[in-house]
Amino acid sequence: MLTSVKEMCQKAKAGHYAVAQININNLEWTKAVLNTAQELNSPVILGVSEGAGKYMGGFKTVAAMVKAMDAELGITVPVALHLDHGTYEGAYKCIEAGFTSIMFDGSHYDIEENVAKTKEIVKVCHEKGISVEAEVGSIGGEEDGVVGAGEFADPKECKMIADLGVDILAAGIGNIHGKYPANWPGLSFETLDAIQQLTGDMPLVLHGGTGIPDDQIQKAIKLGVAKINVNTECQLVFAEATREYIEAGKDREGKGYDPRKLLKPGYDAICAKVKEKMEWFGSIGKA
Repeated sequence: MLTSVKEMCQKAKAGHYAVAQININNLEWTKAVLNTAQELNSPVILGVSEGAGKYMGGFKTVAAMVKAMDAELGITVPVALHLDHGTYEGAYKCIEAGFTSIMFDGSHYDIEENVAKTKEIVKVCHEKGISVEAEVGSIGGEEDGVVGAGEFADPKECKMIADLGVDILAAGIGNIHGKYPANWPGLSFETLDAIQQLTGDMPLVLHGGTGIPDDQIQKAIKLGVAKINVNTECQLVFAEATREYIEAGKDREGKGYDPRKLLKPGYDAICAKVKEKMEWFGSIGKA
């Protein structure tokens, strides 16, 4: 049975570890994440961007697949199905589809409109037991065509959004989506600390977990980060493992490849990457 992220992130903050959000893109991805989380006795969040949801046949298709797989695999660790960087319209579609957690990304609105829309979505979600993540200060890089420059969130605006009753808060502290450039200056822990001082017990979220050095990850967790998103690294290892398999020409049968064999190296690569991240984030054995 799927759950919201509220309790798992509250426990993570209190226990000084972070729960991994692994974005899923297909059946193999989902199965790899669920099986690895179960093996490691770790809570996990399955992130779904609007682009990935469309690719997989729509949000209702994704929710049905995840719920059925969670039951068929006998998963007992806490699992949340979470809309990642959702639009206002996308949030309502995922509420209807049966997602257990919603990220409404209102960071591109002015603060007044962000507050109004976030407040509305919080009310609707909480009536249904769905958790809400909000964002202040856009995250840098590009994901599903959404481009941000990596802003530093205003701590006072973070408190305004936190006070609306959201369950977790994503705040820009110089983090970006995708690969980090060689001249990336690192996370702004001064900004993170200032946000933490004003938002108190609110679990904070670090987007763009790919490529952030382990020492910065650990410091961010100490300063209140309880959820860390990973997507690009999983995409890279999945693609590389599949490419190597094709180039090796293994198991070529007749006119093509058996797709189950073709995608197995990618599945194994995802399992290994998820395990690595859960070790980094300290969530193993915390279910």
